[in-house]
Amino acid sequence: MTGPQRETNAGRALRALEHGDPSVRLRAALAVGTAPDPRFVDTLVARCAIEPEFPVREMLTWALIRHPPALTVPRLTDQLRSQPAQARSQALHTLSKIGDRRAWPAVTRALLTDPDDEVARSAWRAAVVLVPPGDEPELADVLATQFGRGTRDTRDTRLSLSRALVALGAVVTPVLRVAMTDPDPQVRAHAIATQRLARDPDAHVEFSIEEAKRVVALGVTGERG
Repeated sequence: MTGPQRETNAGRALRALEHGDPSVRLRAALAVGTAPDPRFVDTLVARCAIEPEFPVREMLTWALIRHPPALTVPRLTDQLRSQPAQARSQALHTLSKIGDRRAWPAVTRALLTDPDDEVARSAWRAAVVLVPPGDEPELADVLATQFGRGTRDTRDTRLSLSRALVALGAVVTPVLRVAMTDPDPQVRAHAIATQRLARDPDAHVEFSIEEAKRVVALGVTGERG
């Protein structure tokens, strides 16, 4: 392909990423990922922040993964300071897929406790992937501050937190023990449900949380033999 042809194709793909038809945007993101080009990275990152369709966002993430981390990671970590919540959550999601631990310092406590549930959930997933060996106990301590977050209508948030903690392994045992004696019954129930999820990863989380609430109501917070 000649230089002018390459330029024409690149320009066409960039314009297609902003097309009004989501199917056109999806195909454009696929094309960009199939033929990675450093010139696309800024546009891909910017589009992730505003793309309304989930399948297209996933394809944008895939396209970014196809580019060198040296190009994508700095731009994605810059997004973590953005005001739109979607920019932060999608950047975290993409960083978790890239898995480059150079991004770890950018996964701050503020992100792990972000008031937006989607941002926080993305931060928890990214943190579990990116945390350097030896830093897991400190991460577990921060994640434990989010026990009891959400309501019945946002049980997916609680499940995301529980799964993140379980993924850290045995280092979470001390924080679970502390949380299971917390004065807040919501915190205690969430910690008990997390402990049970660790024992049985296929457990139905809604049932586990409701059962944990009954355990709390009975005044039992420790492990049952």
